[in-house]
Order: sequence, then structure tokens, then C-alpha cells
Amino acid sequence: MTQPDYVPVRPSDRVRPSERLNVPGAWRQVRPGELLELTPPAGDRLGAAGPDLGYGLKLAKRLEPRLAVPEGEDIHDVVAGCFACGARRAATYGRAPVIHDFQWAYTLWGYMGQPPDDLVAARTPAMRGAAHDYWHQRAVADAVADEAIRLTPAQVAERIGEWRRFLEL
Repeated sequence: MTQPDYVPVRPSDRVRPSERLNVPGAWRQVRPGELLELTPPAGDRLGAAGPDLGYGLKLAKRLEPRLAVPEGEDIHDVVAGCFACGARRAATYGRAPVIHDFQWAYTLWGYMGQPPDDLVAARTPAMRGAAHDYWHQRAVADAVADEAIRLTPAQVAERIGEWRRFLEL
């Protein structure tokens, strides 16, 4: 606690010079990991941060019995790839994932309903290995056009024939 100058203080009670802190110098934001703007960086493979994505993975796995995964595709790759897409959609809206995000993703990639044959042929190499590689999951999520994120699962199901417009494979 500070003491006014006019109050007498014994020399032994004075603050010692070794206990005084130096006045800090000017601070600048120069380290590479510091953000200079209020918005997070955006671009390919940077992802979209959102809350409670672990619960989203549980929701994505809950829909596994309803998926039509043909021979030659692995269910784990499908869940991982579509989870990344559904999580991106939820984060775009600034909220935690809900079941509709993953219904949307599975429908968009043609795992719910009747997909066109050319979509099945194009998605198979796109999804292969997504369960084992985070960067592959990011590539799957980045393949979805921003226009598709605004659609509901029902709208995606109605417009599945226009899949080239929504997926950049």
C-alpha cells in the first residue's frame, strides 16, 4: 500500500530498489500466431471453428444405419468426410451442429436417397481415406460450394441432379 510523502517512514520500512519493477516498454502485436483482425483467417484447409463439434461427431455416427454405402466405399470414410461438411455448415451459422447438418451432408454427397451414377463415381475417390487423414477431411469439406451450405436437407434432396453446382470435385 502506498504511503503519502508527508508521513515519516523509517529507513528500514522504505521500499528497496530491488523490489521495484521496471516500467514495461511499448508492446506490439508481431508474433506470427496473433490475429491482427477481429475475423479469423479464411481459406482452403483452414477449417471453420465451431462449438461442441464432439457432439456433432456423435450425431453423424447416429445416422450410420440410414446410409446407403455401396461396395467399395468405407463407412468410416463416409462418416468422417460428411462430418467435416456438416461441422463446416454449423460453424458457418455460428452454432453447434444439429442432426440436420449431417442429414444435409449425407444427402448432398448422395448417401441418403437415390444419387445419380456420376455422383457415385465422383465421390468414391473423394471420400477414400477421409477417416485417416485430417487434411483429406478438410479437402472434402472445402469441396462443398458456399451456395449449398444455405440449402436445407430437403432442398438438397430435390436438387441432387445439380450436384456439380454444389460440389467442386
